[in-house]
Amino acid sequence: MQRVIIVLTTLALLVAPSAAATGTGASVTVLELNICHGGMAGCYRGDAVMVKAAEVIRMSKPHVLSVNETCSGDVDRFRPAMGPARALFVAARNLDGSPVMCSGSDGQYGNIIMVSARFGGTAEESGVYAAQYTAADGIGELRAWACLPAATLSACTTHLSSDNAPTALAQCRELMSRAAGFPGPTVVAGDFNLRDGGMRDCDRSGFSRRGTRSVLHVYASDDLSFVTTAEIDMMGTTDHPGWLVTLG
Repeated sequence: MQRVIIVLTTLALLVAPSAAATGTGASVTVLELNICHGGMAGCYRGDAVMVKAAEVIRMSKPHVLSVNETCSGDVDRFRPAMGPARALFVAARNLDGSPVMCSGSDGQYGNIIMVSARFGGTAEESGVYAAQYTAADGIGELRAWACLPAATLSACTTHLSSDNAPTALAQCRELMSRAAGFPGPTVVAGDFNLRDGGMRDCDRSGFSRRGTRSVLHVYASDDLSFVTTAEIDMMGTTDHPGWLVTLG
């Protein structure tokens, strides 16, 4: 019980100033989640994670939501908690190029990026990486990325190779090179499958980064600054904490 109280208190402290600042455009809140909702991995806990994720989204009120190991059908399930937002889903690919499917009836398996509608923009970009580790990478998927570029705020999500650190690093560098070309403030969030030491080789000028004690990270371009960060206990519904970042 003490653990829950600490987490909720931390969130309350973060959400209140962020909500106040939103009206002036002074802050951007980013929420990164890996929800293990595909149904193929041992961390799968069914729809319990959807309930918990929606609760965390409603409480933290993110302007940018990045979700990894999710299903295409989850986009509409997150909309009520997220509010008006642009959304882009990208599927991971099987080795033959076909989309990886979630177990059950939730559609394709991959990543979601959602950005509050107040930031405008209409462009969408997504794809798979040039570098892929295909020997024994999880369920054998080709890893993918998705971005919503806009002059007011650009945002990307990704889930990198889990079984080969050099491949994950090459994928990270490819995405950060792409993100560096976007207009205006830019945020890149995801499960990079690299801890802090490995991520340092992906860090580049023009961006700063903050990460969890494990593999979830958020990059922000230098026209944004990190104000607060907090890990969120997902209460056993997935094998990753949430990662909540407020940027000024």
